[in-house]
Amino acid sequence: MNHSALFQSQQINQLLLPNRLAVAPMTRVSASADGVAGERMRQYYQRFAQGEFGLIVSEGIYIDQAWSQSYEFQSGLVNEAQQRGWRQVTQAVHQHGGRIFAQLQHAGALSQGNRYRTQTVAPSALRPKGEQMTFYRGEGRYPLPRALEDGEIQQIIADFAAAAERALHAGFDGIEIHGANGYLLDQFFTAYSNQRDDRWGGDIIGRLSLSLAVIDAVRQRIGRAVPLGIRLSQGKVNDFDHKWDEGEAGAKSVFQRLATSGIDFLHVTEHEAWQPAFDAAGESLAALAHRHAPSLTLIANGGLHQPQRALQLTEQGADVIALGRGALANPDWPRRVRQGLALQAFDRALLGPIADIKASELRLASGDVPVAVRPTASL
Repeated sequence: MNHSALFQSQQINQLLLPNRLAVAPMTRVSASADGVAGERMRQYYQRFAQGEFGLIVSEGIYIDQAWSQSYEFQSGLVNEAQQRGWRQVTQAVHQHGGRIFAQLQHAGALSQGNRYRTQTVAPSALRPKGEQMTFYRGEGRYPLPRALEDGEIQQIIADFAAAAERALHAGFDGIEIHGANGYLLDQFFTAYSNQRDDRWGGDIIGRLSLSLAVIDAVRQRIGRAVPLGIRLSQGKVNDFDHKWDEGEAGAKSVFQRLATSGIDFLHVTEHEAWQPAFDAAGESLAALAHRHAPSLTLIANGGLHQPQRALQLTEQGADVIALGRGALANPDWPRRVRQGLALQAFDRALLGPIADIKASELRLASGDVPVAVRPTASL
């Protein structure tokens, strides 16, 4: 099979990527207790650059010293020590020719390990579906959150912008806003978790308003030349099979509005990205995004670790293919595919009790095959 389409260069804003292959954001809870990225994380990200991925999107990084932290040992970008830690990571990626974006995240009601607060917050005071994830040190049901007040929402918007600026000082090449997988921005976007009747609620575009405000604030802070995008999904870490109530009509409205929001790229993730998003005979979420927001660079993620699936998504309009499981099992996936080498299978049984970076994963792609680990719903 000819895989040359995957190895064409791709431009996002003014940043040139050497190919169309990216590492998807994956939660690995491997920072220090106070949120500083260390040597394990430096080696972990470096190996993807060595393996010739054109772009790496970081794990979700918390943005404030209030309610944004999702998990214990998650990394942050709220102080100088955390900024220095991430600079060591970005420098290692750049030394091997890689590009790396910071994914900025606010947990909202799904926080299950926050060193700054014991309470959780959300658009509405509704307990989230599902239970906390044990491989991120959680146990039992999510706590009942408190509904955010307007002033607090304004502060969250400002904190996203401040974290984005700090990410640039840390050496990141671009910013991805985490609007997916059930975290705070997705909680505002989802009808059943957002029952507000103010400017932050209402119809699907009203519920998108917080994401749009964050995009605007971040863009103003980082300038026009820095790549900026947002990640969206239907499924959530606590509600895997969720679908947008408004279907294709709602997706059209959302993608058309995002096309004028000031972002450069849209990152959509589904369990199997090639499957119809709504109706069994309809288009995938990636195809809908391409059709209704053709001016945006489209990143697609979800079960695309087989090259033929990755190529299928490029035919549906994806400009960049993001791999989670495939990248963990094969940190040199681009090199293997380009050279016609076999890909290592992803072994779900190899996850330890906690989804942190294992020493066995840090063997570099230039010889030893790293041990694969199990993905989560957010990978």
